[in-house]
Amino acid sequence: MSRHAGRTPGTFGADHRPTHRRGCGRDGARRPTRRTPFCGGDRVNDETGTREERRYDAWALRHAEHGTTELIPAATVLVLRDSADGLEVLMLRKNSKIAFGGMWVFPGGRIDEEDAIHGDDDQSDELATAARAVVREAAEEAHIAVDPDALVWFSHWVPPPITPRRFSTFFFATRAAPGPDGVVEIDDGEIVDHAWMTPAGAMDRRDAGEIELAPPTWVSLHLLSGWTTVETALEALADMDPEFYETHIGRSEGSAVAMWSGDAGYETGDPSQDGPRHRLTMRDGRYAFERTGC
Repeated sequence: MSRHAGRTPGTFGADHRPTHRRGCGRDGARRPTRRTPFCGGDRVNDETGTREERRYDAWALRHAEHGTTELIPAATVLVLRDSADGLEVLMLRKNSKIAFGGMWVFPGGRIDEEDAIHGDDDQSDELATAARAVVREAAEEAHIAVDPDALVWFSHWVPPPITPRRFSTFFFATRAAPGPDGVVEIDDGEIVDHAWMTPAGAMDRRDAGEIELAPPTWVSLHLLSGWTTVETALEALADMDPEFYETHIGRSEGSAVAMWSGDAGYETGDPSQDGPRHRLTMRDGRYAFERTGC
């Protein structure tokens, strides 16, 4: 496997986090040394709402009663193509009766035992394993072929402890396969709809209430919106160090706030603290992303 999905093999830790982190980690791991995504881009709005707060309050109550759930290793892939409207990404809508039900997501899912790949030292190669899993999931969910050697790993996400089901997820990107291998088919089972969307178009549809996006999906789309072609996007993603997002959640003025390493309120969970910002403020009407002090 090439650097795109490969770099240094590692093993899954006891909590299924990658043992070879890069980017912004809670443990103070170094920030990307090449291109730092989103830096300096503030997206502010004055709309307020309580849907996100209610969701996280319910999660917090469950967490207080049942404790933190174990992390589930997972992988997802942003399948990209060029179009007359610019770069587009394949989005799938989950069945409302399963995890992330009703949300629009990228192809992917949990890493199964049969996906495991071991190196010469018999240690699990976690990145190759994740790549194999995402190839399988893309075939199962959308009936498309994904070349594991063409995958670019660009981020890894861990949700907050209060989340009921916690997926520790590798995020990859790749170009859509040409011809029949790239034709999307869904079975109306786990996946009930699909669409090719520009990143900006998907975020606009979320703001308009037409679709629902989880924060990792939204932030990944925000990153992609900085490029207009598949070639430039994949080259830029391959040139940056993968970033690690371990989410902390706080509350501020009727909003839920997801914070990541580098945010002044990250360690305390207090979004009101003065200082640098690396966060997504979630309201009923809009998501507002901030990253400063890069």
